[in-house]
Amino acid sequence: MLYWVDIDGRLVHRYDPETGVDETRAVPGRPGSLVRTRQAGRLLIAAENELVWFDWDDGRTSPWVALEPAGTGNRLNDGRTDPAGRFWVGSMYQLAVERRFTGQLYRIEGDGSFEVVRREVGIPNALAFDAERARMYFADSLHETIWAYNYDLDSGIAGNETVFAEFSDLPGRPDGACVDSEGCLWVAAVHGGAVLRFTPDGRLDRRIDTPVEKPTMTAFGGADLGTLFVTSIGGGGSHPPTGQPGAGDLLAIDAGVTGVPDAPFAGG
Repeated sequence: MLYWVDIDGRLVHRYDPETGVDETRAVPGRPGSLVRTRQAGRLLIAAENELVWFDWDDGRTSPWVALEPAGTGNRLNDGRTDPAGRFWVGSMYQLAVERRFTGQLYRIEGDGSFEVVRREVGIPNALAFDAERARMYFADSLHETIWAYNYDLDSGIAGNETVFAEFSDLPGRPDGACVDSEGCLWVAAVHGGAVLRFTPDGRLDRRIDTPVEKPTMTAFGGADLGTLFVTSIGGGGSHPPTGQPGAGDLLAIDAGVTGVPDAPFAGG
């Protein structure tokens, strides 16, 4: 099953690639990201300013950890577990067009304790981990830059920040990303109408144009992790109508490579 979110629609989708059936559940607040837990059908969702537990079968949510005060204008956005099951997630000002750097990047442990790892974030994206190379990726879309870090799995500390890719000469801006089985980073180039693959040394080696201008997130799925799923932005909510057919669609791409599974969250 592929779980994905409609932020402005306040929905969580569950798509079955085998049958083509896509189900939805309403959630309170705007879900920026979600991760699996070790219990089937139970998710941890980053919505608005807090983390909430969500049970797919009955659609119930229960608040867990408030990362920021309510009413600041921020909401949680991109998030992912590291290979040890910690949850990393960033916040952003809800109106991206205002280019405010009021967001923060968080690392959450399985017991609910958390630490602010980075401040003055514009739009947090491209959180991804390469366990084989002990590496973490992170992007601020407003800075149009992806950074790479040496990642210590035991401590959860990301150090030795280096610029991995700058988008000044690339289409769009970096949005969501994931790592494949060859250690390459697949990035959705929002406003650029493409998905880009970078080798571990930061070289752009593939570009797949998409039928929508604003792809937002990449994730490998399917029984063999051989399908690259890509979400996109539609009109409405915080985004003006695009007038583009297919905007907001979920895409499936045969990328010719397999992905690696994310670890479930260590808590819950």
